[in-house]
Amino acid sequence: MDGTLVDSEKLWDVALQELAAVYGGSLSEAARRAIIGTSMAVSMRIVHEDLGQPERDPQASADWINARILELFRDGLRWRPGALALLRAVRAAGIPTALVTSSTRPLVEVALDTLGRDSFDAVVCGDEVGAAKPHPEPYLTAARLLGVPIERCVAIEDSPTGVASALAAGAAVLAVPAEVPLAPVDGVHQLESLTAADLELLSALLGERPA
Repeated sequence: MDGTLVDSEKLWDVALQELAAVYGGSLSEAARRAIIGTSMAVSMRIVHEDLGQPERDPQASADWINARILELFRDGLRWRPGALALLRAVRAAGIPTALVTSSTRPLVEVALDTLGRDSFDAVVCGDEVGAAKPHPEPYLTAARLLGVPIERCVAIEDSPTGVASALAAGAAVLAVPAEVPLAPVDGVHQLESLTAADLELLSALLGERPA
């Protein structure tokens, strides 16, 4: 979701830097990059360690971030280039579609006001799985909910953490970097923008050719 479908990473930047300021510090660029795509628990641990305050309560920090980011999300989300057009094409073709995100359910519910509640057949949130990305469980859960083999799924990701999760699950992977550059990875097709993606490409990633 974040950085792939909607340009929300900048909103996370705002919330994270505000939290760091509350704690009397400033989040480093390296820490911010490390946070992208991770679960809230991991993110808060990175923040605390970066600020030299590892003793802080991660749940208290997570609660603060969740409250602030909800405010920012409600002010509106912007689609990433090409994301809406590709999603509409996939839906028009009747292809089962799942949203797989590290974000929590309350935040995703707000984002769905922009994304569209009928845009996905299944939604897997970070607080609804036993192990978050980069573990394969989120994508395996999505495939199970869709009722399709994971090998017949294409995962679209923007972060190293998400790419690792999708690869470990066994999905074909299309990577579209947003805030963090992605190093070339065997088996991962990379584009600069989803404006260059279409149904033919998704089909090709599964080794098919359209009829």
